[in-house]
Amino acid sequence: MVILYDRFNMPDDVFGIIFATDQQIIVAKELVRFIIENSGEITKTQMSLIATKLHDGVYECTMTEGKFKGKKVKLSYNKRQFYDRILTPMKSMGMIDYDLYKKTYKLSTKFSNDLMKIGIKWKERLRKMGLNF
Repeated sequence: MVILYDRFNMPDDVFGIIFATDQQIIVAKELVRFIIENSGEITKTQMSLIATKLHDGVYECTMTEGKFKGKKVKLSYNKRQFYDRILTPMKSMGMIDYDLYKKTYKLSTKFSNDLMKIGIKWKERLRKMGLNF
């Protein structure tokens, strides 16, 4: 996944940098909340359950921001798009890990670590090209 951002107009929320639409941001935040509520790790079955509830439009949550803040709402999101646009990018960027043996999804800090490595590589490249800090 490619992340394009304008460092002069960067959103305060990391989800706003990564996801393109408000709906994707809301669903991604709910997924992270769901995983946190389950001790930071959920099974493949639980992931399927949340995707199915979203697909059927029966997933209920209380909004924490925006114009519906504090209101209980039902979210609807296509199951295939959930996997393609939310879960897969979060896995590929290192925000969520999937354990093949335990068949569980777990929140990860690999995303943060990778961004630090990218910054270091940029500095190394500039140094190799003759710019010393």
